[in-house]
Amino acid sequence: MPSSPKRARFPSKEEILSYVRDNPGRTGKRDIARAFSLTGAQRVKLKDLLREMKADGLLDQARGKKFSEKGTLPNVTVIEVIGPDADGDLIAKPLNRDNDDTPPIIYVAPHRHASGSGDRILAKLKKLEDGTYQATVMHRVGGAERRDSVLGVFEVVKGQGRLRPTDRRQRSEFFIARGDDRDAKPSELVRAEIIPGRQFGLRQARVIERLGNTEGGKSVSLIALHGRDIPIDFTEGAIAQAEQATAASHKDRDDLRNVPLITIDGADARDFDDAVWAEPDNSGSNSGGWHLIVAIADVSWYVRPRDELDRCAYERGNSVYFPDRVVPMLPEALSNGWCSLRPNEDRPCLAAHLWIDSKGELLKHKFIRATMRSTARLTYEQVQAARDGQTDKDTASLIDDVITPLYGAYEALLKNRRKRGVLELDLPQRQIHVNDGGVVTGVSIRQRFDSHKLIEEFMIAANVAAAETLERQKQPCMYRIHNEPTLDKLEALRQFLDGIGINLAKGQKIEPNQFNKILEKVADTPNANMVNSVVLRSQSQAEYSPNNIGHFGLALNHYCHFTSPIRRYSDLLVHRALIEGGKLGEGNLGAKFGDFKNIGEHLSDTERRAAQAERDAVDRFSAAFLADRVGAEFTARVNGVTRFGLFITLDETGADGLIPIRDLPDDYYIHDEANHILRGRRQGKEFRLGQSLRVVLAEANPMTGGMIFLLSEPDAKQTRKPLPSGKSRRKGHGKSKASRRHSRSAQKI
Repeated sequence: MPSSPKRARFPSKEEILSYVRDNPGRTGKRDIARAFSLTGAQRVKLKDLLREMKADGLLDQARGKKFSEKGTLPNVTVIEVIGPDADGDLIAKPLNRDNDDTPPIIYVAPHRHASGSGDRILAKLKKLEDGTYQATVMHRVGGAERRDSVLGVFEVVKGQGRLRPTDRRQRSEFFIARGDDRDAKPSELVRAEIIPGRQFGLRQARVIERLGNTEGGKSVSLIALHGRDIPIDFTEGAIAQAEQATAASHKDRDDLRNVPLITIDGADARDFDDAVWAEPDNSGSNSGGWHLIVAIADVSWYVRPRDELDRCAYERGNSVYFPDRVVPMLPEALSNGWCSLRPNEDRPCLAAHLWIDSKGELLKHKFIRATMRSTARLTYEQVQAARDGQTDKDTASLIDDVITPLYGAYEALLKNRRKRGVLELDLPQRQIHVNDGGVVTGVSIRQRFDSHKLIEEFMIAANVAAAETLERQKQPCMYRIHNEPTLDKLEALRQFLDGIGINLAKGQKIEPNQFNKILEKVADTPNANMVNSVVLRSQSQAEYSPNNIGHFGLALNHYCHFTSPIRRYSDLLVHRALIEGGKLGEGNLGAKFGDFKNIGEHLSDTERRAAQAERDAVDRFSAAFLADRVGAEFTARVNGVTRFGLFITLDETGADGLIPIRDLPDDYYIHDEANHILRGRRQGKEFRLGQSLRVVLAEANPMTGGMIFLLSEPDAKQTRKPLPSGKSRRKGHGKSKASRRHSRSAQKI
């Protein structure tokens, strides 16, 4: 009698999971039974085990009765585009997901059928080692009806209208049909409405607004402004109100016209809203102490709550500064006129009298409304040169009685700064030099003198005094707050520092000085710039709020912005509150002015909007400056490491760009996020944050500000060869990844 066939060994849960993981698409109950040669009662047992694994959260089961590892997605499924991330890469989510778990991230490969938020796409998915997915588009299956707009340059290609987007995250051009172009001319900047529903070829759009010609250097700022929806033009009422302004009354104002107050600003500044003066405090009880005056333009006299100027200023929130222009918060008749502390002209001001001791401690303070007359308009360079013994015709008569006392008071304030342990980041800033035609003539690292720091310390002291005064008067205050780093950012920083042999202790309250000690350890080492960058990224963002939590970076318990009401609406609110609390006359805050919480959120948003526009413009100016150096070689440092490649900063100009991961030496690269490293799995080659590289410029797009680089090391086997000098890799627009900007300066105080 023949023996019965030998029964197969029944698989464990781990073995079933391994099979499901390795065999996507062949994971039905029959597939699994056949793979393990299960028969009869074993198949019944398998059914029970699969049900148990599903209940335990180890497996998911799709409608087609296929099993998959919990949290994984099928090989082919419908996804919905969320939109571009900060790097310009489209991300999506699975459309039909039965559980409430956070969906995995899906990165969508560039494709003409997937360009906007809401697009629904049938896609092939590939799971990556870090748990994310890469989607290859099969075809678009629909999407929500929408009227998204896109900013771009109108062109005519072979008789057809085309829109080239100015946002580097928009990867493809748009087709503009005849009749939908609003008579736009080639090279004109336009805003267009995306027409939904087109299935094949370029997506279609219609022009809804013509914004000006993009030929010439000055178009760079124009693109940045419109790209961030920053208001440019004032209302007729606001302009008329500003132009009708006259000199403020001296009535009920203190007279400071005999005090030799001076303004110290950049050489290219056109508005001067703060003036300073100092003298030794001779009161007898404050040996070595100082009496300071910080006088600020009295904008509240000219801009009253809810008038036309006020509405325009609130909408803007702040002035925006570009290399070739300023978009002011107030019309020029005020910002460069009655609210600018011009030398030898009477101007209304709100002044802070500050008394500090020899160690820079603020002893007392009071605020007055006054009339002043600036003695001189000086630059940072002039004041520093005078301090260093090189006076000129403007500073020679001021060195003993004005400039020297200012530095004496500054040195006292500096002692207090060191005692508090203010976060001291050392990160250079780019300065773009532009001629009258808007053409970049050079890019340099901005110089920083003690004269800059002097003004900063005087302004900080006045800001602290303003916050303390409003608290004492029980007036509303728009604080400038800066929270301490979040726990997850601290942990990420701790892991990174541990990788380079620096310890950041756990379990103790974090203080700014702890970061300073770390920065001191790496000063004058190859890791200095890298560690400064990572420490900066670990910080929270400063913002405006009526709820005071202090300012972590400045190590202050009470802080607001008082010193720049020409260019910051927050400061105008503080002025009005001080006038209200001190009973200083007209232009006060008034009853029921508004919800300070919502106002603070709005002002924080407009500040971020302005900063983004300024960075956009600097990127575009930098790309324009380097556009004729395609093929040239540069030295650079890695300023960011992502799964898509290396973001770099050129040593020569500070310009930023991207080395795509596809152009690194041939390997499969693992992204070590905690240590900011890309590591080749086969060859072990590493690229890390702060690393010095030699690179070749492959393409520079002034319209978007994007720049692509390649490694230039002889041993780097490129997947694309470097280009000869002067040639761009692609004629098309928008096909390269965006070059993400990493701010190299601390959040503005």
